[in-house]
Amino acid sequence: MNAGRAVVFDFDGVLADTEGLHLRAFQEVFARRGWTLDREAYFERYLGFDDHDLVTHFANDRALPLSQRDALGLVEEKTRLYDDRLAAGAVLFEGAAAAIARLGARYRLAIASGSIRSEILAVLDAAGLQHAIPVVVGADDVDRSKPAPDPYLKAVAALGVPPSHAVAIEDSRWGLASARAAGLRTIGITTSYPAQALAPADAVVHSLDAIDAALVDSLLDRL
Repeated sequence: MNAGRAVVFDFDGVLADTEGLHLRAFQEVFARRGWTLDREAYFERYLGFDDHDLVTHFANDRALPLSQRDALGLVEEKTRLYDDRLAAGAVLFEGAAAAIARLGARYRLAIASGSIRSEILAVLDAAGLQHAIPVVVGADDVDRSKPAPDPYLKAVAALGVPPSHAVAIEDSRWGLASARAAGLRTIGITTSYPAQALAPADAVVHSLDAIDAALVDSLLDRL
């Protein structure tokens, strides 16, 4: 293992195909209140936010009266729905476990995500990967979620490597902005957006299978 280098994964849209689960849970909770959130708006406007910020921005965008207490209750309701649906089946992308094993044999690994930590750990535990990624930073572990750099700064600090010695794998422009602001090299993966939307990344790939030591080292060797 190259102990001085690291790979930090985003979670939703990179390791786990959970965005559809998040969207459907939000849609159901919103529909109970007569609100509508379509798929296009979710991916274009709200994908980069954690749950609380999504609810807040959604309400602000539509001038909906929503107190802090109501927002927290809505997030709790959505989380219960998400958890129920998550328990119904595996959600890891094909190739995710192999990528974790392949990259984990050479680099320190972490997750920096806008999802709640317990949601991430539940998926990893169900897949038998709870020990494969020792550092997990969720939205509830930082004061500011993506696109702020906080999740990535906390992840690399926990791994004990400088940001310039780490590569982030992201599927959205918000995540790429977060990683770049933290000082990491970046790989964009086209699971949620087309390649042109991920142009700020140092490299763009279409699947986890394309990410190997040669690619990671080529980015970090630019130091």
